[in-house]
Amino acid sequence: MKVALCFTAIIASVSAFAPQATNARTSTAVEAEARREVLAKIAAAGAAIIPLAANAAVGESPRYSVFGLIGDGTSFSEGAAYGSDQASKTYSPYSVYGDVGGDSLYVKDQDNEVSRKKAILAETKIRLGRIPAYVDKRQWFNVNDELTRYMYETRGAMRGLAKTVEQKEKATAFFKAIETTYGSASQRKQDACAAANSAAIVALDDFLASL
Repeated sequence: MKVALCFTAIIASVSAFAPQATNARTSTAVEAEARREVLAKIAAAGAAIIPLAANAAVGESPRYSVFGLIGDGTSFSEGAAYGSDQASKTYSPYSVYGDVGGDSLYVKDQDNEVSRKKAILAETKIRLGRIPAYVDKRQWFNVNDELTRYMYETRGAMRGLAKTVEQKEKATAFFKAIETTYGSASQRKQDACAAANSAAIVALDDFLASL
């Protein structure tokens, strides 16, 4: 009886290390199925590309354009046909937009642009007038907010309106005054901030009077 039990145990141990043929066959079948699926997808993609080539006209040669002067000017190029398909002169040989002229949407120094810049300076004066109250209350963050929030446009408006050397110097004096105002507020220097803001208002009035 003991001999039979030992023999059975040995057989069980040996069978545990024996190769599993069924598992191997299953794994091989799965890999083969995956390969067939990949090949089928490749074939489907190739079939989808074939009709695109069939759309080309028979006997049609490739079209090209070299700066709109050599070749076919109606063919596609970098953003345009280099002006060859425009009724009027273009901004540049590479542009699809027309040259600057009287019918342009934007014309430099036109009346509405000048009035817009003057309106910015008028609003700037209003905001400078609010700063003394902030300085008295030591609300330094409000001082700096007024100098950066709306008045971000002020510098551009003044530079756009300043044409003569004298006007440009007056604009520079204003810029220095508001920069001193901002720096004094950041350092919490009450008297210096108030004096610099007053100087900024005077400089702004001086600039507006020169327009």
